Amino acid sequence: MGNSVRYVVFYDSGDLSLAAENFPAHRAWYGEFMARGVLLSLGPFTDRAGSMAICTTREAAEEFAAGDPFLRAGVVSGYHVREWHEATPDPS
Repeated sequence: MGNSVRYVVFYDSGDLSLAAENFPAHRAWYGEFMARGVLLSLGPFTDRAGSMAICTTREAAEEFAAGDPFLRAGVVSGYHVREWHEATPDPS
């Protein structure tokens, strides 16, 4: 079983009515981090009460969240980063 430390950004929802107009900048931002290999996954919770992103390092998580256009535009009202031990079964 693989065991890696990951860093999870938990976002608090802000004004979601601003999401559509700010999504292109947000998509470009997360695409950059995914291309670098430091952002593994992201997305909103189904109840619309926040979202999360999973990064490979704390530095990447902090950089990603602090510079996210969604945060600057108010789509996201705040965030915090937590360290997470990912335990994934090895394929057999």
